[in-house]
Amino acid sequence: MATVVAVYTGQGLSERIGPLFREELPGCRLVNIIDDSLIADVIQAGGVTTAVVRRLVQYYRHAEDIGADLILNTCSSVGEAADRVRSLFNIPIVKIDDDMARQVTKNFNQIGVLATLPTTLEPTRQLLQREADLQNRNVRVVDALAEGAYQALISGQPEEHDRLIYEAAKLVAKQADVLVLAQGSMARMEKALSEETGLPVYASPRLGIMAVRAELERQGKYPC
Repeated sequence: MATVVAVYTGQGLSERIGPLFREELPGCRLVNIIDDSLIADVIQAGGVTTAVVRRLVQYYRHAEDIGADLILNTCSSVGEAADRVRSLFNIPIVKIDDDMARQVTKNFNQIGVLATLPTTLEPTRQLLQREADLQNRNVRVVDALAEGAYQALISGQPEEHDRLIYEAAKLVAKQADVLVLAQGSMARMEKALSEETGLPVYASPRLGIMAVRAELERQGKYPC
């Protein structure tokens, strides 16, 4: 049985990843490591700190000790940190948003990015630009911050969270031919935003899980 360890920096996303994992990877084992102090520290510092990277590395070491065949990094805000430490580990680290970025930059020229945290906007912009460069594609990225939406979500106000994202989406949609949801926690809005704006909307959770499956297949460990 293949084992995947998912590392989370906040609460909530594991509830979405779990069902998707069971749907796309039946028979495989999923282990969750959740430390919501990580995203809190990133928000407070305005970016990823040395201490946050050190704790991430510790959790990735725990994943190895658990017997993981693969680590799933679920947080876009710390994606660049995951890239920097890959070489320290003998098992692959799949970032939840990498495949989303590849597909979007391959198929669209005007990319709108929505986020509920400022610490996620710049890493997502850079990820999209890197993918575009690898594909020798010229893309234009515009973004909008749904300010206050993350705080509304964690304080138990999902309707306010959704409203603020809608407002941000309306602004970006005028300048884009696709919308990218920068955080996995926003995936619940995927269908509604597409209907509201008339644009295709990409979210990372399902695409991230499919990337995990593809890597396990490459290793010969799937089907589990």
